[in-house]
Amino acid sequence: MTFSFLQKFLCISSFAFISSAAYSQEVDSKEMAEVIDVAKQLAGITSEEFLKLVRDTQDSVVVIETQGRDGRPLGIGSGFIVSEDGLIATNLHVIGEARPVRVYLKDGREFAVTEIHGTDKTQDVALVRIDANELTPLIIGKVDALNQGQPIFAIGNPRGLRDSVVTGVVSGFHENDEGMSLIQLAIPIEKGNSGGPLMDMKGRVHGLLTLKSQVTENLGYAVRASAVRKLLDSPNPIPMARWMTIGTLNSKLWDPRGDVSWKHRAGVISVEGSARGFGGRALCLSKKTPPETPYELAVDVKIQEEDGAAGLVFHSDGEDIHYGFYPSSGALRISRFDGPTVYSWHVLHDERSRHFRPNEWNRLKVRIEKDSLKCYCNDELVFEHLGPKLDGGRIGIVKFRHTTAEFKRFKFALNLPDEKPSKQVLDRVAELANRLEHRRPPNTETVAEFSDLDPVGQKALRAQAKILEQRAEHLRRLASEIHERQTRAAIVKAIHPPEDQPVKLLRACLLISLLDNSELDIEAYEDSFDQLVEEFISELPESAEDEDKIDRLGDFLFKQHGFHGSHANYYHASNSYLNEVIDDREGLPLTLSILYVELARRAGLDAAGVGLPGHFIAKVTPSEGKPVYVDAFDGGKELSVSECRKLVRDFSGLPWRKDYLDSPPSEAIIQRMLRNLIRVSNNSDDKEASLRYVRTILEITPDSYEDRLYKAVLCYSTDRIEEGLIEVDWVLNLAPSNLDLRRVRELREAMIEKQKSS
Repeated sequence: MTFSFLQKFLCISSFAFISSAAYSQEVDSKEMAEVIDVAKQLAGITSEEFLKLVRDTQDSVVVIETQGRDGRPLGIGSGFIVSEDGLIATNLHVIGEARPVRVYLKDGREFAVTEIHGTDKTQDVALVRIDANELTPLIIGKVDALNQGQPIFAIGNPRGLRDSVVTGVVSGFHENDEGMSLIQLAIPIEKGNSGGPLMDMKGRVHGLLTLKSQVTENLGYAVRASAVRKLLDSPNPIPMARWMTIGTLNSKLWDPRGDVSWKHRAGVISVEGSARGFGGRALCLSKKTPPETPYELAVDVKIQEEDGAAGLVFHSDGEDIHYGFYPSSGALRISRFDGPTVYSWHVLHDERSRHFRPNEWNRLKVRIEKDSLKCYCNDELVFEHLGPKLDGGRIGIVKFRHTTAEFKRFKFALNLPDEKPSKQVLDRVAELANRLEHRRPPNTETVAEFSDLDPVGQKALRAQAKILEQRAEHLRRLASEIHERQTRAAIVKAIHPPEDQPVKLLRACLLISLLDNSELDIEAYEDSFDQLVEEFISELPESAEDEDKIDRLGDFLFKQHGFHGSHANYYHASNSYLNEVIDDREGLPLTLSILYVELARRAGLDAAGVGLPGHFIAKVTPSEGKPVYVDAFDGGKELSVSECRKLVRDFSGLPWRKDYLDSPPSEAIIQRMLRNLIRVSNNSDDKEASLRYVRTILEITPDSYEDRLYKAVLCYSTDRIEEGLIEVDWVLNLAPSNLDLRRVRELREAMIEKQKSS
């Protein structure tokens, strides 16, 4: 059998790799010759043409470096110029979050990034801007112009080897589970390659090197360059000063110490890295003042490493003197720190406790009294220290050594509620579990007793184990549905409060996120939004009129803080989770309008949402003058009525009606958010999620027979036949005139048949 050159290339070498030094100083080397030979035979170009192509494109490839809090280099990647006036394309993971970024050009010049011009989380693409002009951009190739087996090359900085060239072929195309559209490559990708351009043999960019294969060294992936085109067409610029605050701790609430990375997302504070001081100790102190003793302090903590240490700190002088209560290498410990060295650290108690759960969230609590410190783990008293020497001072959280830890629900008060289940609750759960036994590994006596079991008997044991596993899964599902039911009730209460209380739309929207994330800290996001409100109001002149407030509001939310529409990844669940919209400053017309309206109301403006078909906007009515319509998805653009009409025509095709400009009630806004999530769950065929959302809709509008029928179909698909039959019978009893009841009866019959066979 005779192999073609392409077959030999794929089977034997699959790639060739050179650095800029290789082709500039050793053009006649064997390694360089192989590269040129690959390019020449696969692409039909000469060695000289390939060398010229590399030289012509290399000037447009840049080094991107992120820096730590101390200004030292933290990471390195690649990027390429896409506009003459300083726009650079790279991977989002290359620039990270809340880090200074510098760009180094081939000619030796270096620039600080002044703006994050656009980001696309799903495709892992970012555009950054530097203050430079007359740059040479690379040309982005046409969409889908790349073919399997086509020769390509890339330029990057693998492992710090700047301006390195790698060649290979396109081996396939792939869509991953996160929605990334990837090009599979028969070339290696190393650290520093990420963000570099993937080019055809005419120098046109078709992708950005992104992922290294976990299967083989010589296989990698690039995200399609079409994602860059989309960002160029629909950017979401954020000034670098504001980018530096994304994912960071709120500076009004926290004072992080130590050169480690503290981040905040979804109500969870995470920390990684090792501080330089002895023991790698890093404090993060609350800026709130604790009450006079006695009081209680608590936090939930989860540690990744078995030998990790992280927990609470109190009675702190802000530096090296404080108490700490924390798990350390699986034991619980309280220590007094009188200084920076090991000689000034005093372990007061250190013991293992059955109440501590390794690799899980653990609730740590300290009751601080003048003459004692009582330390609790998961609401169980583990030890008490009498006669504390330190008194007063700041409180917060701490981590040691190389520990990677997460914290949530940091709270302090005169008394914190006990979260330990009562005996009554424990008895009910035990009864519900019904004979589920939790034992240690079988002892030798048990093994001997049952050693006469033949393979059939052993199979029966495994079958029984499967039954117990199914019961455990049933209990987990039951806990989830109880959580869902309670959350639905809380949503209804927020939008239909008692007569003497206002509607809590922001809370209702956050509760929708809680449906899918039971660990979400609602109060933390309400506090975060309160901080945003306080910041905006503090910037307003005392004499500000409504028109001035409206002008300043758009600038504050969309320019200063970088909230923007998710143009590149519109149908993603994150855009409907208000907590993630607050975290990422990216969302849908609906979620961005809700934030705009809530902020406007808190600032004393008459604001409301406007549910145009296909596109939600905001409306602010000044004390004098006509309503101002605002498209929060388009950076706060003010709209005329004719532009609102055009939006309706473009997004829905429906004829115009004046009542489209009316403000919908809160329940309609919540339903719209839930229906957006139903669209997302339908696209991913997540019937359990769809059922959660339609149940919540029916909690708000129980008379919707369309939603009852949809719920019935979902119940049929998820084996909730009894619940589904209730909905079908309700619809049949109502007998809507515009509904084909014959089809509804067929659904009922199918449910009965499925019930009989189960």
